[in-house]
Amino acid sequence: MGLEEEIRELEEEIAGTPYNKSTEAHIGRLKSKLAEKKEELEKQQSGSGGGGGYGVEKHGDATVALVGFPSVGKSTLLNAMTNAESEVGSYEFTTLDVNPGMLKYRGANIQILDVPGLIEGAAEGRGGGQEVLSVVRTADLVVFLLSVFEIQQYARLREELYKNKVRLDMEPPRVSIRRKAKDGLNVTASVDLELEAETITSVLQQHGYVNADVTIGEQVDLDRLIDGVLDNRVYLPSIVAVNKADLIEPDYKETVDEQLRDHDIDPAEAIFISAQEELGLDALKNEIWDALGLIRIYMDKPSRGVDYEEPLILRAGDTVDDACEKLGGEFEDKFRFGRVSGDSAKHDEQQVGRDHELADEDVLRILTT
Repeated sequence: MGLEEEIRELEEEIAGTPYNKSTEAHIGRLKSKLAEKKEELEKQQSGSGGGGGYGVEKHGDATVALVGFPSVGKSTLLNAMTNAESEVGSYEFTTLDVNPGMLKYRGANIQILDVPGLIEGAAEGRGGGQEVLSVVRTADLVVFLLSVFEIQQYARLREELYKNKVRLDMEPPRVSIRRKAKDGLNVTASVDLELEAETITSVLQQHGYVNADVTIGEQVDLDRLIDGVLDNRVYLPSIVAVNKADLIEPDYKETVDEQLRDHDIDPAEAIFISAQEELGLDALKNEIWDALGLIRIYMDKPSRGVDYEEPLILRAGDTVDDACEKLGGEFEDKFRFGRVSGDSAKHDEQQVGRDHELADEDVLRILTT
């Protein structure tokens, strides 16, 4: 029996087993075994030349993956927002390779990847899906591009990403495991777990943990527990852009909003655009900026003053030390102290150390030895 057939049988058994306390441990073992088989299949595909990914080199301050089904308008959107020249056509599978473009926005260089249209079965390798998904995993943000007439594609796209270890709009589970030489499994939790102790133990043993101290810091279901044990999932933020909005009649907008809500998307948070007519693109760029959590730091350069033209691009929560690391050279090696003016400072020209957290549009001067 091949791996793909084993995976199908496990999925069928899981789907056919009613979930209750008496079956929980059994389902936990099945899901753990399923995760292992999928890992094995992915390694097998990579080793045989498939599933290795496109290996797109990352450039700029952040990378965004445009995700959508074929012919939803990704190439048109990429061309409208960046300096790319992605082949555009009105038939399926036009984009045969990953096309990168660079969006220049608020002083940042944001790489946008137009990946080939995802199709159902991508996580199992259909249509080169493994290669496509490997590109998505390296991004900093996922932008779902949906046709205003096919909102239902959203659930299918998320499912394909979930099957391929991409977790959207959530934090990693607070599960830590420390192996030890003896004394079996010791599980401690900061909350009253709903999972049975036998279930947790069976999942851990299925993944090769016999002697270990395990700490669980939140309420987890079976899937979150397995994610925490495997510790190889990718956690990314996402936003939704609804394309071809210029083609809908005003009275159809209410239907679209209802469809979005059916998929747990707040219509007020979705960005309605027309890539073809270049409508709504400023709102989309702003949403991408916010979702990436980028901030601009204006460097006060000796004898040249403050450079407002080319800011240093960091992430929200970054410190002076992060700025020094990105600047490199003497700023990192010979740092004495910094002087900051802006929202993060108590007063203009505040003297700060490496651990000072910066804010958007701060002015920073670094003094070195």
